[in-house]
Amino acid sequence: MAKEVRLIDENGHQVGLVSTLEALKRARDAGLDLVEIAPSNRPPVCKIMDYGKFIYDAAKKVRESKKKQVSNYLKTIKIRLNIGESDFNVKSGRIKEFLEDGDKVKIMILFRGREIIYKQRGFELLERIHDLVKDYGRMERKPKLEGKNITAIFAPMSKKG
Repeated sequence: MAKEVRLIDENGHQVGLVSTLEALKRARDAGLDLVEIAPSNRPPVCKIMDYGKFIYDAAKKVRESKKKQVSNYLKTIKIRLNIGESDFNVKSGRIKEFLEDGDKVKIMILFRGREIIYKQRGFELLERIHDLVKDYGRMERKPKLEGKNITAIFAPMSKKG
């Protein structure tokens, strides 16, 4: 006894219950494939279609959806404690650019050797950076001493606000 399937033709119209052999014959006559759409249903649902084109269209939809995704990258800026004024301006300008582009920025104040005794100056430097970029982003993670470095993370301002 041949198993029956619920058949949908190449135009999307429901044919009804037909035997599997009949469904395969109709697909061959149309020059297309018989694809099982819903195998868990009783009876299973099959559709006559060009399977290669179906796979191509599905992959194309996935590619299109990936294009529209917004990805946030975490950029890292490393600053030494004794940074010159012009270098500081360049670094703060880069931070502003990253925040405008929608990227998060991790700022690391690096201490070498005995500079660690001047931790307060490192926190003051981060506060100075925060004052310069507060129009472009907000501080997502407060400055924190991690080993011989102070780190803080800035996130861009939301597009809605």
